[in-house]
Amino acid sequence: MIVFFQDLVRYPFLQYALVAAVLSSVAAGITGSLTVVRRSTYIAGAISHCVLGGLGAARYFQVVHGLDWLQPMAGALAAALLAAIIIAWVTVSARERIDSVLSIVWALGMAVGISFIMKTPGYSQDLMSYLFGSILMVSPSDLILMAILDVFIVVAVLLFYHPILSSCFNEEAARVRGTPVVLVIYVLTIVTAVTVVLLTQIVGIVLVIALLSIPAATASRFSTSLLSMMVWATLLALLFMTLGLTVSYGPRLPAGATIIQVAALGYGLVLVAGLLRRKRSNHE
Repeated sequence: MIVFFQDLVRYPFLQYALVAAVLSSVAAGITGSLTVVRRSTYIAGAISHCVLGGLGAARYFQVVHGLDWLQPMAGALAAALLAAIIIAWVTVSARERIDSVLSIVWALGMAVGISFIMKTPGYSQDLMSYLFGSILMVSPSDLILMAILDVFIVVAVLLFYHPILSSCFNEEAARVRGTPVVLVIYVLTIVTAVTVVLLTQIVGIVLVIALLSIPAATASRFSTSLLSMMVWATLLALLFMTLGLTVSYGPRLPAGATIIQVAALGYGLVLVAGLLRRKRSNHE
């Protein structure tokens, strides 16, 4: 840990990584709380795996056809938004089983990504960074994109906070009261898609669901409202990411995987503490 803080002052890439942890914790805390309350982490899973299709397609056109302006993360955002719109439409129309559609979207996104990866010269060696994250490789342009996505998430949630609140806990009652539930579903799904793209840079496609759910699930153990859950989940996400980044740096462990292990340990400690407190109160 001492080595990390010594190098933090000297190396810009560590400073960028720390800023990325702060920016991504905002998205993880807010969107994670919504997905945990709505029990919709499976939607985030489907969207996250569709991101590979966008990454692969963007990189293919960048390398093979010389479209240098088409960055992989732009392709990831386009694929995530497309998947979100399809999922939201299916959820609203309810003409197909949502689990079947999610499985198809999940598999198709991965299949498209793999196809483009195999056809892109030299691209396969970069695959690990997208699957498992590359927080230490974050650039200033990535930070700008992350900040923009953060602003979008915060503004969207603030604008629709009360409709979201009523829809998350009792969708049928919200419909009766005239809440625009359909619009809320689209907003939440698109916010989830944007968050998935943002977090992909930190922990990769494989571990996005964990970073979305663990801080929020931990915060839910002692939060009394959705707003407090968002705040606590954001703070916990920042704590987990900072600790994971610090712990992984010296031994050269994968940062994304270490962040998730630290987060899981934190959730376990909170769970055990709650059980012990409940046991003690029962004895009293």
